[in-house]
Amino acid sequence: MKLFGKKFVYVCAFLTCSLFSAAHAHAASPNEGVKIQVNDTLVNFPEGQPVVDTQSQLQVPFRPLMESLGYQISWSQEGREIRVTMKKDDQTLSLKTGDTFVMVNGKKADVNSLIGMDKGSIYVPLRFISETLGNKVQWDDENQIAIVDADGKYHAPAWYKAKKQDSVLQFAQSYLGVPYSWGGDTPSGFDCSGFIRYVFTHTRGIDLPRTSTAMYYGVGVAVATPTPGDLVYFSKSGTSHVGIYLGNGQFISATTSHGVHVDSLYSSYWGSRYIGAKSI
Repeated sequence: MKLFGKKFVYVCAFLTCSLFSAAHAHAASPNEGVKIQVNDTLVNFPEGQPVVDTQSQLQVPFRPLMESLGYQISWSQEGREIRVTMKKDDQTLSLKTGDTFVMVNGKKADVNSLIGMDKGSIYVPLRFISETLGNKVQWDDENQIAIVDADGKYHAPAWYKAKKQDSVLQFAQSYLGVPYSWGGDTPSGFDCSGFIRYVFTHTRGIDLPRTSTAMYYGVGVAVATPTPGDLVYFSKSGTSHVGIYLGNGQFISATTSHGVHVDSLYSSYWGSRYIGAKSI
C-alpha cells in the first residue's frame, strides 16, 4: 500500500451513511479534488460533481456511480417526485426523492434523511454503496480518491497503474533498433524474452521467467483484450514469442529480423500466430 498512499483505510469512517436532502444539496459545494473509482476505472461525472454537503459529508452523483457498478437504471415521474429503479442480476433497488429509505429487493433500508436532487442529479453517499450493496470502499487520503472494490479485490488509484504502464512503454521504446541476439538479455543484444525481462526488471522490479513459454504459463492474468503494458504472446510451434502491447494494435518486441521493433498485432504474420495476452 505504501506504493500509492501514506495510508489506505476504509472510506466508511470518512463518509456519511445518510442521503442528503434538497436543502443540503443547494448549500453544497463541489469537491472536484475528490475522485471516485470503481475497480481500476475512474468514474466520469459529466453533469454534477461530487459535493460536500452542509455537514461536511461527501456525496456523489447517483447515476454515473451505479452505472459503473453495472446496474440498469430506469426513471419515472410520480407527481413532483422522481422514482428510480436499479437492477443487477437478482438485486432490485428502488428509491424516490422525498423518501427517507431505499427498497432493496422489497425490503426497506433506512437512510434517515430525505433523498433529494440538485440540478437534476440525485446524490448518494459512498457509504450507501458499502452498507446497502455490500461493496468495500477504500479511501486513499494522500491521493484524495475513494475506490469501490466491486470485484472484492483491493485496487491502486487508476493513474498509478497508468503511470507504471507509461514507464514500461517509454523504457521499452528507448531500445528500438537494438540488434537481436539469441540468449541476449542486455542492451548489446536481446532475444524476445530477454528483452521483456530487462524492461520489467528495470521499470517495475519484477523478475520474470527466462523464456516466453515460462512467462505465458507461469505469470500474469489472462485478458481477453490487451491494454498498454500487457504482454502479448505468439506461437509457431508452442509459445515462441512475446512482446509488450503499446496500444492501437501495436506491440514492441525483439525480433530476429529487425531487432527491437514495433509491429502490428493484426498483420498477416503476427495476427496468425497470436495466442493471447496477459496483464502483469
